[in-house]
Amino acid sequence: MTDSSETERRSAEIENLRAVYQDLQRPGARPTTRPSHGGRTAAGFAGAGLLFLLGKAKLLGFLAGALKFKTLATMLLSIGAYAIEWGWLFAAGFVLLIFVHEMGHVVAMRIEGIPAGAPMFIPFVGAFVAMHGRPRDAAVEARVAMAGPLAGSLAAWAVLGAGLALEQRLLLALGHTAILINLFNLVPVPPLDGGRIAGAFTRAYWVAGYAIGVIALLLTRSPLLLIVLVVGLWTLVQRWRNPVPGYDALPSRQRALIASAYAGLVAGLVATLSVGS
Repeated sequence: MTDSSETERRSAEIENLRAVYQDLQRPGARPTTRPSHGGRTAAGFAGAGLLFLLGKAKLLGFLAGALKFKTLATMLLSIGAYAIEWGWLFAAGFVLLIFVHEMGHVVAMRIEGIPAGAPMFIPFVGAFVAMHGRPRDAAVEARVAMAGPLAGSLAAWAVLGAGLALEQRLLLALGHTAILINLFNLVPVPPLDGGRIAGAFTRAYWVAGYAIGVIALLLTRSPLLLIVLVVGLWTLVQRWRNPVPGYDALPSRQRALIASAYAGLVAGLVATLSVGS
């Protein structure tokens, strides 16, 4: 654009973004691994590239349609909360990787014609996308559920690959963290993505998922995991008590395809857990 007022408005937005990031960089909050000079240079180029892309009308239009003010506000809140522990650079990358995961769900819901809310972030819990409509059947639910971990895994592998290429330990840490998050989401326990995927090909995986979840709970004593298991149990009880006619009636071939895609994604994440570590 050549309009001078539009140029001034964008300059002001960029200055506001810089001010927010400076506020998030608290004095005492530093990442456990300091990026090298090459890493800082790479991060600078990445930031400049991001600002350039944000200046494009098409990208702004897409983000305006997919995001709400609450999304951006909760993203910044999460970055600030994580920055206290890990530093703002790791926190920003961590939240952006979660955002990619959630946008995978949003895009899939739009393709399937399901109204969806904008991603919302909760510090130290994660993020979620509200589904304002019911999938037609278990296959649609599985595709929407798998789209998040798939997008998140691709982003995690891209960051991990960049970390290996640049020999940047911060990027390696981000990549490995994102792999773990997406793998956790694929545990076959509702309301996790894995539970919604597994319901499309066999409910026996829910039993296996709860066995894994209970063992993990005993080892970690994680309050978040306890909440997931309790909410998941309530979801399963409601699903068994109030079945939707024909919802789970999928052809054998479709069940096999969903199971294969799920197994392949899990295998890919497990295989890359130790890459570069």
